[in-house]
Amino acid sequence: MTLTLALTGAAIALAIFAGWRGARPWDPRGGVRMMPWRLIMLLAGAGVFILVIHLGTLLGAPQRPY
Repeated sequence: MTLTLALTGAAIALAIFAGWRGARPWDPRGGVRMMPWRLIMLLAGAGVFILVIHLGTLLGAPQRPY
């Protein structure tokens, strides 16, 4: 439980940071961006989604089979 909460917090922080960096305007004098910040934000958001579902199952949320 502790590890999942820590990973969820880290993924949220990474998604917020990457979103902030990806939203900054491009500076042609600074050169080419080497980090795909928007992709990193998207992947971190997907990780947050998976970790929140995992937290729900750890806390006893019912799993509904299809």
